[in-house]
Amino acid sequence: MTGARQEARAEPATADREIVISRVISAPRELVFEAFTEVRHLSRWWGPEGFTTTTWSFEFRVGGEWDFVLHGPDGTDYQEWISWTEIAPPERIALLHGESRDDPNAFESVLTFAPDGTATRIEMRTVFPTKELRDEAVEKYHAIEGGRQTLSNLAAYVTEISRLGAED
Repeated sequence: MTGARQEARAEPATADREIVISRVISAPRELVFEAFTEVRHLSRWWGPEGFTTTTWSFEFRVGGEWDFVLHGPDGTDYQEWISWTEIAPPERIALLHGESRDDPNAFESVLTFAPDGTATRIEMRTVFPTKELRDEAVEKYHAIEGGRQTLSNLAAYVTEISRLGAED
């Protein structure tokens, strides 16, 4: 019985529907967390390389929503919607992400922010409703590389504002 529990922990039931991306960012955890809480920050770094964001509405609270358009470098616009389902500053944010409020293919993401010395380890764990939707996100939308680029943009942004803050 114990062996089965350990095996389940090592390979969660959602493993075939998950994408997990992590990165260590050279900035304090509170600053990295804050970059997710205010639209003035999010609009500066959200999305893969070459993408920009236009926000229609933003309310960072449990049950609040972020309605926005992600503009691709090729001119394609992607309507996006996020609802915050859990906020535990400065440790954890959980959210539901889709094209719109009633999107049956919306996926869940949990972001954790852990201190790593003077840096922050951020982990983004995304679970899709089905393995097929996860595979489509990876193959058609390059979700793994896009997620890595998004965290890279976040790292560059918070490193820069941290540096500028130190100069004040």
